[in-house]
Amino acid sequence: MAKKKARIVVVGSANVDLTTFTDEFPEPGQTLFGKSFDLGFGGKGANQAVAARYCGADAHMVARVGDDLFGPATIRNFKALGIGSKHVRKVKGMSSGVAPIFVEANGQNRILVVKGANDALTPKAIDKARPLLEKADSIVLQFEIPLETIYYTVEFAHKHKIPVLLNPAPAMPVEIERIRTIDYFIPNETEAAAITGQTVKTEADAKRAAKVLLAQGLKKVILTLGERGALLASAEEMTMIPAFPVEAVDTTGAGDAFIGSFAVFLAEGASEKDALARASLYAAISTTGVGTQKSFVKRRRFDRLWKKTKR
Repeated sequence: MAKKKARIVVVGSANVDLTTFTDEFPEPGQTLFGKSFDLGFGGKGANQAVAARYCGADAHMVARVGDDLFGPATIRNFKALGIGSKHVRKVKGMSSGVAPIFVEANGQNRILVVKGANDALTPKAIDKARPLLEKADSIVLQFEIPLETIYYTVEFAHKHKIPVLLNPAPAMPVEIERIRTIDYFIPNETEAAAITGQTVKTEADAKRAAKVLLAQGLKKVILTLGERGALLASAEEMTMIPAFPVEAVDTTGAGDAFIGSFAVFLAEGASEKDALARASLYAAISTTGVGTQKSFVKRRRFDRLWKKTKR
């Protein structure tokens, strides 16, 4: 694969993840002991930026954090990882975003997100970050920031001909006509079901949901299906990208690993399907470790594992 250093800018959320591992969930009013606890940096936007950085990109964040204990720590973490944080600002009087995460014994997770300062990322932040955004190979977005900021960023990117990857997570009602110019719409099964009103439990379901989204004017849909892989859908084709079988320990952040790495591989010059296959492996590897950013691997290790595959 012909490589160039990708320049990825993530406009999105920065949270702190509070992860509890348990064999079972308590009933209402019941108290149970959990198995273990993990505290780490997260937020879909930040996770995607870390994945992009670990995959070798020149990665930058446009984000907002609180003026609590977590805010300065989040900025220090970005700097320590080599992620551009010039446009990550503290918001006075607001808490940082947090995500309490509950992980079952089989690795499946349930997440609550308290947005905090992420809600203060307004269109004005995009205007201030304009010099950075104009130089991006791609802009990555998610739904943990105000929708108005997402719409504004999509319009900005279209005007300046910058590719956009949008991850509609967590799912919420969206005006599709205001995001039609994006290059990739990347939901998982739950998000696709919520946005389309379709049941998404099988490959056939996924294809029907993708058709609903394409019919509304989106160019390309990548529907991630966990251990079953991912569906690449456009007006021309529907292609399944197989997953890589692994022993999953914690699936938290796997979708972010997929999107952040996909943005890099694509910007480096990989073909679309090759970039998706690589992203599928990168995401699978992340499920073999605990946490979100902590479970992402560096490019050198990924390249070694990729060489061992038959794809």
